Amino acid sequence: MFNVVLFNPQIPPNTGNIGRLCVNAGAKLHIVKPIGFDISEKAVKRAGLDYWDKLDLKVWESVDEFLKNVDTSRCFFATTKTKTPYFQKKFKPGDYLIFGSETKGIDEKVLNEHKENCITIPMTREGRSLNLAVSVGIVLYEAIRQNFDEFIDFSQ
Repeated sequence: MFNVVLFNPQIPPNTGNIGRLCVNAGAKLHIVKPIGFDISEKAVKRAGLDYWDKLDLKVWESVDEFLKNVDTSRCFFATTKTKTPYFQKKFKPGDYLIFGSETKGIDEKVLNEHKENCITIPMTREGRSLNLAVSVGIVLYEAIRQNFDEFIDFSQ
């Protein structure tokens, strides 16, 4: 129903947790290179990611390739560099929820080209950022909440 996009992920446990989240939420995970670790079948088996084969995964060669091939009007860019809270946006099935690298975030050039679709998670001044997997969970489940009637069956 939704697309979670990671631009240049660097920390394997974050991506693993996000993969598990996507499987459980029925979301597709897009990973945009460069990646700071190995996601080969052998590597994910060694890491104990027993659900990875259930993940709907697409790997892109670059941010430019990704942005040229998706409807950017339905892309939402998570950043601390905007004042628009994620819950003020109306998410629709098929939207792309985009998160940057744990160390650098999303490139400012990309953010500037898509200012109207930048979102943030409100935080106090004492914190500078949240863990990437936590951030994905917050925004993804708000998108699900807004569209729950159209969502997958959770009644198992």
